[in-house]
Amino acid sequence: MSSSDKPLLGGIEAGGTKFVLAVGHSPTEIIARHEIPTRDPSTTLAEAGEWFEGQQAISALGIASFGPVELDRSSPHWGHITNTPKPGWANCDIAGYFAERLAVPIGFDTDVNGAALAEYEHGAGKAAASLAYITVGTGIGGGLVLDGTAVHGAAHPETGHILPRRHADDREFEGVCPHHGDCLEGLASGPAIKARWGSSLSELPADHLAHEIIAYYLAQLAHSLIAMTAAEIIVLGGGVMRTGGLLGRVNERASQIGAAYFPGGSKHKIVSPGLGNNAGLAGALLLAPSH
Repeated sequence: MSSSDKPLLGGIEAGGTKFVLAVGHSPTEIIARHEIPTRDPSTTLAEAGEWFEGQQAISALGIASFGPVELDRSSPHWGHITNTPKPGWANCDIAGYFAERLAVPIGFDTDVNGAALAEYEHGAGKAAASLAYITVGTGIGGGLVLDGTAVHGAAHPETGHILPRRHADDREFEGVCPHHGDCLEGLASGPAIKARWGSSLSELPADHLAHEIIAYYLAQLAHSLIAMTAAEIIVLGGGVMRTGGLLGRVNERASQIGAAYFPGGSKHKIVSPGLGNNAGLAGALLLAPSH
């Protein structure tokens, strides 16, 4: 089937900082792309809707959104962003808005589940049966794909809120998470790093203790994911992970913590996103209902 014969799909990577919009025939066949800043819901959603209306008509739309979100199709709040701390966005019916405005079927999931699906289908996990995608930035979130399906359970995973062991040289910092204090997000997210050391991790000298501390916490997450899910591929993305040398430090620390115990052995890999910064948008297009 040629591209011109395929249905045209829309995708929205709805982030706390920006919305990335696209239309295309598949995640690898994008024909138009646009970015808008995330402001209040009425302004942001209206601007996104206007952009889609200016493109060729789409047959379906996929939304990969920041959260928390409601993913239970039987719930009257399906498609809503729920109790997010982002001002003005709590209880926003993002899926309902676009279903009404664009009159197309809507696929909806978290931004990290979308990115995990995209990496599984088209990126670092193409040869794997299972993959976890973790973003380390303003927050820490993760999605898990097993045999091609994103894991939901009662809701969606919140991997950034596990409680890691404290590093021996990081006992005093209370953490920045408003709910859990020194959970992983409270200790190793971008805001936690800035609160602790006054700058981003990439701005600190290469020999600064912060690199070891953050690697230690992220290695514990990787260890926990392998122990609980046996995920073959763990993809670490997000702004903090662009720090030079951090991925290597995480791999080294995770190997030390694992102590050669796991039966999957060398099948377990901790890697950078195969799709670079496009995993979330590719995931949004994958979420668009195809029939």
